[in-house]
Amino acid sequence: MMQDDTTRSDGATNDAQTRFVGLLTAEHDHLLGYVLSLVGRRHDAEDVLQKASLVMWQKFHTFDPERDFLAWATTICFYEARNFVRLAARSPHCFDDTLLAIIAAERVEHMRRQPARFAALEECLEELTAKDRDLLRAVYIDGEQIAALARALERAPQTVYNRLNALRRLLAECVSRRLAAS
Repeated sequence: MMQDDTTRSDGATNDAQTRFVGLLTAEHDHLLGYVLSLVGRRHDAEDVLQKASLVMWQKFHTFDPERDFLAWATTICFYEARNFVRLAARSPHCFDDTLLAIIAAERVEHMRRQPARFAALEECLEELTAKDRDLLRAVYIDGEQIAALARALERAPQTVYNRLNALRRLLAECVSRRLAAS
């Protein structure tokens, strides 16, 4: 009796499966964000990514490990998203194929620049005072409410909002300068 690839006992499929799961897991958040930018709703994006992941696994034997997994995966996600948009009248976005392709290309480029942006942001954060970093951490990482934070700091909530806006502007300008210099 002939066995399919999923039941082979020689370990080759297990190695491929381990590589695939590792690559997919490492890029999952990027792929979900990419699909979300194409279909518009998180629940729909999760469904499309699940279908795309199955297609990726089915085609993984065609993936060249010397190439970029994210580029390969986003191509499959693009076609799955395009099919979803065509077939799902419930999608809030009714993009034609040309616009969908433009959005997809821009999203891939954005994902490629993201590591450099994160590195620049980390450097810019280091330039802030510890007090400002603590404020940003409290709001954006710890999820503290502005009103509660303002009470703890003995400041008016508007003062905290104003400082956060100023810090966001400073960080955005710093990141832009660093990226332009690199």
